[in-house]
Amino acid sequence: MHYIEHLSKDKKLKKVIEAQEPHTLVKRKKIYLYLCASIMSQQLSTKVADVIYNRFLALYGKKEPTAQQILDTPFETLRSIGLSNAKANYVHNVCRFFIEEKITDGQLYKMSDEAVIEKLTQIKGVGRWTVEMILMFSLQHEDVLPVDDLGIQQAMIKLYKINYETKKELYEKMQKHAAKWQPYRTYACVHLWRWKDKG
Repeated sequence: MHYIEHLSKDKKLKKVIEAQEPHTLVKRKKIYLYLCASIMSQQLSTKVADVIYNRFLALYGKKEPTAQQILDTPFETLRSIGLSNAKANYVHNVCRFFIEEKITDGQLYKMSDEAVIEKLTQIKGVGRWTVEMILMFSLQHEDVLPVDDLGIQQAMIKLYKINYETKKELYEKMQKHAAKWQPYRTYACVHLWRWKDKG
């Protein structure tokens, strides 16, 4: 894979990567749906998130719904599959925003990281971290470093023995270590998540 040689210059990361399969980023369609799924899965284990998402799809006959179909789904119906009040509201917010702003996947594919973050964080309930996950796993951006991600924080603290007093100091040290991974920070993060989950 094209990124391995570059990331392997980091000796500690090289050991992590060598123990794993290479990763391929995939460009996805229906970004609004991935945003909705991301909101649904927040603060839940993967297993529980999968159950809720499958219940969600079952509302539409197991087919992927349009943004309009989701917006037309009564609030109480969304609550009935296990979504909190806030999450049901946020899912509606996403679909309303995509419809009103006439956002297409094609537009998002062409935008820079910061432009996508600026656009989508206007939606109530969508924060920077959520959009970073979309950049990495739906829009195929290869150089994203989600410093707010707890898994990445824990993995980098462990791998690089990072000591810090404040969150700001931690972020600065993470960015310093990750600077040498550019322009492939997304791949480095994928391998760090996997390593942490096995650890």
